[in-house]
Amino acid sequence: MIWLTSILLLFIFQIATVLFVELRRPSKAIAWLSIMFMLPIVGLFVYYFIAREYRQRTMVKRRERETVEEANRHRLPPHAHELQRITDFPNPSMQEEKRLFGLLRSFPDATITMRNDTTVLASAQETYRVMLEDIERAKDHIHMLYYIWNDDVYGRKFHDVLVRKALEGVEVRIIYDGIGAYSTPKGFWNSLRAAGGHVHCFLPAVIALFDKRLNYRNHRKITVVDGMVGYVGGINIGDEYTGKDKKLGYWRDTSVRIMGDAVYELQRVFAKDWQFVCGERLPYAERFFPKHPVAAKDTVQIVPSGPDSNWNTILEMYFTAICSAKERIFVTTPYLIPDRSLLMALKTAALAGVDVRIVIPGVADSKVTLWASLSFVEELLQTGVRIYRYRKGFMHAKIVVVDDHFATTGTANMDLRSFFDNFEINAAFFDEKIVARFASDVLLDIAESEELRLDAFATRGKLQIAKEALGRLISPLL
Repeated sequence: MIWLTSILLLFIFQIATVLFVELRRPSKAIAWLSIMFMLPIVGLFVYYFIAREYRQRTMVKRRERETVEEANRHRLPPHAHELQRITDFPNPSMQEEKRLFGLLRSFPDATITMRNDTTVLASAQETYRVMLEDIERAKDHIHMLYYIWNDDVYGRKFHDVLVRKALEGVEVRIIYDGIGAYSTPKGFWNSLRAAGGHVHCFLPAVIALFDKRLNYRNHRKITVVDGMVGYVGGINIGDEYTGKDKKLGYWRDTSVRIMGDAVYELQRVFAKDWQFVCGERLPYAERFFPKHPVAAKDTVQIVPSGPDSNWNTILEMYFTAICSAKERIFVTTPYLIPDRSLLMALKTAALAGVDVRIVIPGVADSKVTLWASLSFVEELLQTGVRIYRYRKGFMHAKIVVVDDHFATTGTANMDLRSFFDNFEINAAFFDEKIVARFASDVLLDIAESEELRLDAFATRGKLQIAKEALGRLISPLL
């Protein structure tokens, strides 16, 4: 009788703990309660170490950082500080979207910039080629932050170039994620450090486990060269992104190369992450924020997001952009695991007659995430959303296009982990020519995909439906 009482009290304690901590995210609470029901003691232990709410633990430190960041903004060189005074869009069609513009303008640490020259890159091969050319031209510094940096042909190729540049006197700073690059040997970086380069790991696995932050990863991909050229997108550093993974085959991804004011914003995000990983505060000096000669007028907003902020900026941007759609919404994503608000926005747009098309992988890198993605397909198809499975290889590009006035790409997948748990970064674009380029790329992806039909999809077997239910149940934890 005593042991039954003890078990009952344990269950009550677990339920109370999860409900109290996960009050803001009911779907996550249900997922954790399911795990704890199946594994009462182990589940609570795992929850304690990897699921503690980041925002609650960092509130005081975050306020201190925000105060320092605001002070740093005022120490920017005059030419970099001027971009803070932008108050309106040059794109006439965008002027009509007051709600979307108002939201984007209100984001902290996400300045809208208007003097940029942007190049869209639709493959890793193309991205690596031009990125290596820019790195070779570096004179002062090279800053790179990547979730994954593999010890393979391309990983070594970048590494060797960076070693050579460090020996030439260029300051090299590298951040990699403690989980994303977990399989990369620690000795991989020895020669770069010996050449004078600086390499740091974001939340190493063991430290993150005992600090109860294992679940929070830096999923960003940033390169800044001499403060003049910046890259952001979905591609990490490794051979698999060039199609050399035998299982996944061709890897479809998107990055952007930017010159201009938006590079200052990429630099600021890197500087904040650099201070987090090693404590060094990079000065807001002209060498890191140099005056650039760019005369092009591309409008670009760099939008960082992470669990250390009270804003879910990328989710809020997606939601408001989708709600502003009048004609079309194009989406490509490796994981289609939207939160309830985004799911409702997509369904409502389709029911209102908007052309909503979503491209997901045909071959997936994770069976469970594929099951979770497929669990949303039927209800989306029922409202008129058109969904395609990419057959040429693995779809890893993260793109959202809305009408002719908005497009975004970057590191954020359309899933709960990207929206709430990971440190992410996207670039948003508002000029018709760039939006049209993204739309054209998505249409090419659709041409190389198989469309899912409601009548055929609804006849899938019970086992598949069970897999999808499991994937959806635990999707908040993926």
